[in-house]
Parts: sequence; C-alpha cells; structure tokens
Amino acid sequence: MSDLSNPNRTNSLIDRWFLAHPATVDETYFQHMRFALGFAFWLVTAGLAALVHAVFPALCETTASRILGMLTARISARH
Repeated sequence: MSDLSNPNRTNSLIDRWFLAHPATVDETYFQHMRFALGFAFWLVTAGLAALVHAVFPALCETTASRILGMLTARISARH
C-alpha cells in the first residue's frame, strides 16, 4: 500500500509543498502566489527590456535596472 493512503502523510506533503514556505513570510498560499506571479511578471519584463536594449542600445537604457531596483526594494521590505 502506498504511503499516500495515510492521511497524515498526505497532509504532510501538502504542508511541505504548498504551505510551509508561504508561512515563513507570513502569507497564505494564495497571497504568496500573487506576490510570486507579480514578481515573475516584472522579471520577464526586465528581461525583455534587456533584450531590446541589446539589439537597440538607445532603447530601454535603464528599464531593466530600474525594475530590478524596484524588485530588490520589494524583497527587502518583506524580511
């Protein structure tokens, strides 16, 4: 019989995979998901700005660095 048939084992897996880390930053699963998705959006935006800048140096000169500065400040404020 699988270990997953034990309800305590299932709860432990759910806690470890979905709840433990958000709890370390005082958030629920969905609060943490919202923060992480917003963070990912801005990282992708910064990456795209850097790609544009690589091809056209006169464009997006400070966009990626400004976004990274904003994200750094946001992370620092959380801890």
